[in-house]
Amino acid sequence: MSLSRHEQFFLVITTYNRADYLGGLLDSVAALNPAPDGVIVVDNASTDTTAAVIETARAQFPVPLIHHLLAENSGGAGGFSAGVERALAQGAQWIWLMDDDVTCVPGAIGAFAPWMDKYDALVGRRYDTAGEPFYWQNNFSTFLGFPLPVRGDVFATSDEFATNVGCFEGMLLHKDAVAAVGLPDPRFFLTWDDTTYGWLISLDRPVVYVNEFVLHKARAQRQIDLGIRHLNDSSDLGRFYVMRNRGLLGQYLRLHGRFNHVGFALGTALTATKEVVRLLAVEKSLRGSGRLVAGWRESRQILAATDFKPMPALKKVTIR
Repeated sequence: MSLSRHEQFFLVITTYNRADYLGGLLDSVAALNPAPDGVIVVDNASTDTTAAVIETARAQFPVPLIHHLLAENSGGAGGFSAGVERALAQGAQWIWLMDDDVTCVPGAIGAFAPWMDKYDALVGRRYDTAGEPFYWQNNFSTFLGFPLPVRGDVFATSDEFATNVGCFEGMLLHKDAVAAVGLPDPRFFLTWDDTTYGWLISLDRPVVYVNEFVLHKARAQRQIDLGIRHLNDSSDLGRFYVMRNRGLLGQYLRLHGRFNHVGFALGTALTATKEVVRLLAVEKSLRGSGRLVAGWRESRQILAATDFKPMPALKKVTIR
């Protein structure tokens, strides 16, 4: 394949105990045209048949397929951190991140290509499991520490929309963008990691949501359409970390002089409210609300710490 500036293009997939979904994703990756230069599957110590799925795929895969096995489950955040680090070590200049429960649109890499001469951080569009557009567009409010949905068609007048958040379900990064802010922070384990990472990149260079469909969601989830975004079901683990990681997010805001006590408290209340709405409207139950409280309590401890350090930048980079 020939990409912008003839640079190496790698996929990084993070997986944990979803062998069936991973198999479907790898089949779609094998069909990409143009193809990537390599694929790294970060295996978060899966206990199912994930290893066998990877080995079976590798035997006939059209490009190098690397099984990067972690000793323990480090969550999505830890998986992407390890995967980005491995991709850079393999010589990747472009790194396309994705979860294990999606599939790739066959022409996705070619769809990204026109934007890669302009931007270092891109987010493509996704179809839901019914083949309809999945709404994601939002901007991060530093006052609230909370992403606010953007109303209307953000592509009504342009095929690009400047944002300041990331989404690891399909975000494409150039190594310069990674170098500027460091690796994704594994301390998040789950949720807020990509929002924070996209925001950190946006302080240094543009982050752009482009009108190119590149992924299909493969895992059916209960969801409601709010018109300006979709709201999916969650889990007790997700509920805990969405509140707990407010502490990490607050620390990053503080480091960059953007932390407002009143605004952040309001953003935390909005986060809790959103999760309660998710429980009532999507999951039809309040079971799991206790995990929200537990996460909030831990977030306060993290936010009170005085020795917090960010992920270190990897090297000096230039903005193109």
